[in-house]
Amino acid sequence: MSASVELDNLTVRFGSFTAVSRATLDIAGGEFFSFLGPSGCGKTTILRAVSGFLDPTEGAVRIGGQDMSGISPNRRPTALIFQNLALFPLMTVAENIAYGLRVRGVGKAERRRKADELLELIALAGQGDKLVSELSGGQKQRVAIARALAVQPKVLLLDEPLSALDLKLRQHMRAELRAIQRQVGITFIYITHDQGEALTMSDRIAVMSDGVIEQVGDGKSVYDSPATPFVASFVGENNAFPGRVVSADARMAVIETAFGRLAGRNPSRLTAGDRAILFVRPEAMVPTAGAPEATLASEVVSVAFEGNLTHLYLRGSGKKEISLSIGRTAGFAMPAQGATTPASYAPEAGLVLPEGALARE
Repeated sequence: MSASVELDNLTVRFGSFTAVSRATLDIAGGEFFSFLGPSGCGKTTILRAVSGFLDPTEGAVRIGGQDMSGISPNRRPTALIFQNLALFPLMTVAENIAYGLRVRGVGKAERRRKADELLELIALAGQGDKLVSELSGGQKQRVAIARALAVQPKVLLLDEPLSALDLKLRQHMRAELRAIQRQVGITFIYITHDQGEALTMSDRIAVMSDGVIEQVGDGKSVYDSPATPFVASFVGENNAFPGRVVSADARMAVIETAFGRLAGRNPSRLTAGDRAILFVRPEAMVPTAGAPEATLASEVVSVAFEGNLTHLYLRGSGKKEISLSIGRTAGFAMPAQGATTPASYAPEAGLVLPEGALARE
């Protein structure tokens, strides 16, 4: 069983500081939904409000259509996995998994049956009698998930649970988490500052900045069509060229930048005279000349080979740095460090947005 989660104008203040401001969205039952943003943006505050450990200053949280006002954490249909996992080191794996059932008065035989069932789910069958200290980091992570699932929550809340793992294990656990979520079918609400986690696992993502939800959408739309300069500069790498619009129509805009006139898509319907920023992804740029309003001159600062990609770091007008990411099969001759080279992109790959704050990390 899963449940929908609704945030209705949710606002949380601590004294004069507003941690979350007027957050409104609907999370469907059975959805894998992520809140993505830098440290201090308010995403964990939202999780605490959903779990019941924090009361909203204004607005409401509804789970399965029911207003959660005045309902304590232990009476909500939620389970929370903390960043540090909080497993009990002196208990066996099975005892850890069954702990919530023990608190609820479930008998020993039924607790063990349920623990064994969940050990099968997390691919740790036969490991129930081990101590937690005998497990690897990824295995501990799976035990924490099983313990949360043992109490049959309708919504599972995960607060950056993979942050302590190394990169390879983190990537492996992303796939495992997503597979478990699909198998059990309950609503997952995931908190992360890692764009790769959010893009890889989520049905939808809410990108947050300074307590405000900047954009909600699936990973592809958030990456390909960011709604604000913050989202464009936080989700993935992006080259930003500030300037002023000199011509525009409903489809495209041209802005005057330090590199000259450059063109891009115009979803915000900007008009001549508007302050704007053109964004171009590194993978959309190539080290050759292209259309006049999509080509700029630059000097190669460094070349970094990363196996499947080669990253070119260029310096253009005003000493601004530009990055290009070239795949191994692209067929381009890589310019040497110190060389002068044009860099270009297809105008449709550029995105012009109204001037606004960029991500700081």
